[in-house]
Amino acid sequence: MVEVTRTVTTRELRADLSDVIGRVMYGQQRIGITRNGRLAAVLVSVEDLEDLEAAEQHMDAHDLEQISANRTHGEARHSHQQILADLEADLAALRAEDAP
Repeated sequence: MVEVTRTVTTRELRADLSDVIGRVMYGQQRIGITRNGRLAAVLVSVEDLEDLEAAEQHMDAHDLEQISANRTHGEARHSHQQILADLEADLAALRAEDAP
């Protein structure tokens, strides 16, 4: 889960866009943007985004290696639909944990 350093409303963001971008770029802050009192988005620096994407690619590569290893060891194969259903269930559980 992303740790948000500060939150601003969409109205505050419009009024202080330059300052908010500066805090993200130079202060390495992760700023949450709220809309109607709920977190709607998070601004992160390009560096943070690149780190997140690299971590995602590493996880994808690790998952592929694990699937390959499982097939080698004779474990049951899962259909594409089953894998997607499992991922959707995991995502729904994560969202439920984050819900207020």
